[in-house]
Amino acid sequence: MTTTLTMVKTGGKYANEKFLGVRHVQCILCFFCLALCYAWRANLSVAIVAMTDNSTKPIQNNTDLSGEDPGLDLFGSQSVYNFTKKQGSWMLSSFFIGYVVTQVPGGYIAQKYGAKSILMYGLTIAAVLTMISPLSLQLGGWFALCCVRFAMGLSQGAVHPATHALLAKWSPAEERGLLGTLCYSGAQFGTVVMLATAGFIADSFLGWPSIFYLGGACGFLWVLCWFIFAASTPEEHRMISPEELKFITDSRSDGKIQSAEKLAPTPWKAIFSSASFMSLLVVHCTHMFGYWLLLTQMPTYMKNIYKVDIKQSALVSSLPYMAMLLMSFFFVWLSKVLQRKEGMSLTFNRKIFNSIGHWIPMFSLIALGYVPQDNAPLAVTLLTLTVGISAATYLGFQVNHIDLSPNYAGTLMGLTNGAANVLSAMAPLFVGWMIEDDKNVDEWRTVFLLAAAFYFVGNLLFVIFGRTDVQWWDSPRDNKDDAEQGTPLAPNVQVK
Repeated sequence: MTTTLTMVKTGGKYANEKFLGVRHVQCILCFFCLALCYAWRANLSVAIVAMTDNSTKPIQNNTDLSGEDPGLDLFGSQSVYNFTKKQGSWMLSSFFIGYVVTQVPGGYIAQKYGAKSILMYGLTIAAVLTMISPLSLQLGGWFALCCVRFAMGLSQGAVHPATHALLAKWSPAEERGLLGTLCYSGAQFGTVVMLATAGFIADSFLGWPSIFYLGGACGFLWVLCWFIFAASTPEEHRMISPEELKFITDSRSDGKIQSAEKLAPTPWKAIFSSASFMSLLVVHCTHMFGYWLLLTQMPTYMKNIYKVDIKQSALVSSLPYMAMLLMSFFFVWLSKVLQRKEGMSLTFNRKIFNSIGHWIPMFSLIALGYVPQDNAPLAVTLLTLTVGISAATYLGFQVNHIDLSPNYAGTLMGLTNGAANVLSAMAPLFVGWMIEDDKNVDEWRTVFLLAAAFYFVGNLLFVIFGRTDVQWWDSPRDNKDDAEQGTPLAPNVQVK
């Protein structure tokens, strides 16, 4: 897409050639927002190992087993607990129950009141809840911590939809893949940092509660930076140059971005009758199912089949996330190379990267089931490749919501991400139903084949029905009266 803005110079550089513009600052802030959210999401899975008593002492109402009453020992606590497996599972899963609930409402609120406010309030609440997690465990036991994690899920449910709503306002169409990758790769960064550092923090004089205290403190620092430097739209930002503002507003969408006050009611019927949206919904669900099946079940598979305890090795645990983080920026570079070629459409770009991110992992997932049991390094390599290559989807379906509907991108992301997280929560149940013997390779192969089928079908539907042009139900009519009301187009007004 070419615009007249490539001829607008700013201090010797064209507006879209500046190395660091205000739009990039927004995305860097979103990068750290996602990093914090995923670090907070993963912190309990590490801390629960440090806080759990591994001896054969009897369970004493799941309270402190250290032999002394610690009182309100907030810092450097050495309290040890003895949770049942069921209680541990509830503590780990309670976050996701709350997380699914606020997906769609979060997208709507971000559209109506701006992404800046909902992200600021959401992460402030999440930071507070992170810091009080050890205290809740001391005062109310495992159930109180479940409640805190559920509330944290509620506070973070709007993060992905709000980030999409922000990207829709800030990202020129040509840069959407780059800026989207910059934002969402923060998830892998946060996970890697948490897995790599939490064990050392827990073993230090600070004690396992400091995993939560340090994480919460980083959250308050981010909120301060977000309050100072962020804005929901380019038009609201005080520091943006006129040239960059013009570049963004003239090139961010083929449709018309409406202000929150003039935006028409969400066209639910048109959205759910859109083949392009439904294919996006399906591919998001199948992607998350395969992704979470890998990340939740691979430790069990590697331990029982290859005798490799991934959970005991911070390096091996973080390898898939690190690979995904690095590969995401390689794919951004590759996308830029392809965009320079004549006749390379945005639609082709989205579909080729989505195919890379689904069909290559599909083959490596099948191959993983046939690796000899005495070749653990090859199995770890294939696992890392499968997760790492999936980073290509950042340039595929993961930004397609904004392509289809810049005005309703937050709501679309809430719908697909909410449904995808419900399906991903079913992945462990699916494995439990399919596998009776964890050491039976044939049963694991069946699971991998079915997961590969999910990858294949989801991407096939996206390749056939996926679109990148703005849909008719997104943009307002061109006449003045309807534009002021933000009325959606009728189906026969604009078909792309």
